[in-house]
Amino acid sequence: MPSTAIRNMHYDPSSRTLSVWFVPSGDRYDYEDVEPETYAAFKAAPSKGRFFNESLRDRYRFRLVEHGLSR
Repeated sequence: MPSTAIRNMHYDPSSRTLSVWFVPSGDRYDYEDVEPETYAAFKAAPSKGRFFNESLRDRYRFRLVEHGLSR
């Protein structure tokens, strides 16, 4: 998953939580109540950053879970 914006992602279907690690900070945010179809589309998107900005950012409740190693 090469991306200049998204370092990694993980989806927990039981809680519908999407975890996203960002470049370059490495910060991890958890997004709540994300539909499985949205995660599948995110995973398949050719541009993870564009998909995130258009379909996830400001549409789901989120919280900062951890700061990355660069801090």
